[in-house]
Amino acid sequence: MIGCAALRPVTVAGMSDVSASNTSTNKWIALTEQNPDHSSWYVERFRSMAAAGDDLAGEARFVDAMVPRGARVLDAGCGPGRVGAQLAAAGHHVVGVDIDPVLIDAAEHDHPGPTWLVGDLAELDLPARGIADGFDVVVCAGNVLTFLDPSTRRPVLARLAAHLREGGRLVAGFGAGRDYSFEEFFDDVQSAGLAPDVLLAGWDLRPFVADSGFLVAVLSIAAPTG
Repeated sequence: MIGCAALRPVTVAGMSDVSASNTSTNKWIALTEQNPDHSSWYVERFRSMAAAGDDLAGEARFVDAMVPRGARVLDAGCGPGRVGAQLAAAGHHVVGVDIDPVLIDAAEHDHPGPTWLVGDLAELDLPARGIADGFDVVVCAGNVLTFLDPSTRRPVLARLAAHLREGGRLVAGFGAGRDYSFEEFFDDVQSAGLAPDVLLAGWDLRPFVADSGFLVAVLSIAAPTG
């Protein structure tokens, strides 16, 4: 098995400064500080949708089609475990990480089995927490990237890339109009040492065009240049 005990050497300018800074503001944390009940509302919202029979597995079906059975999957910004739980049920080995302990508590309660961890993606270092093996795919769904402090976007992409096995891929999806343009994202992808393999306008495989309102990007480590 290919591990990541020594994280893949993806370098981003300012990455160490971000990790050491206490001044960055994750937008989700700011939201929960303004409304302490927001996380619990969010959990109950998805519990109600699941109970009503809503289809909440689109992202998981997409990721499941990318990897062989029994793959290692990192659910980055896993929330209450919606995507990771579906992938675990499909036979994959799932680790989920989220900055919000309320959401992780809900994931552990509703979806036992995967490994659910509280953690900041801007400081992600799973080998330091005893998880040395890398991942076949990292999924970052649910507009997670748009909740990051803008100063941490490139370091987060780089840290996620560093946790991939050789040949592994990162899948990120988010909507337009959330203060993170697709053009900015493409610049951050390049700076993080990644390259797009496939660009889509949704988890249902619609093609991405200039006026798409949603982006799903399948990324891999960029080939060396020069």
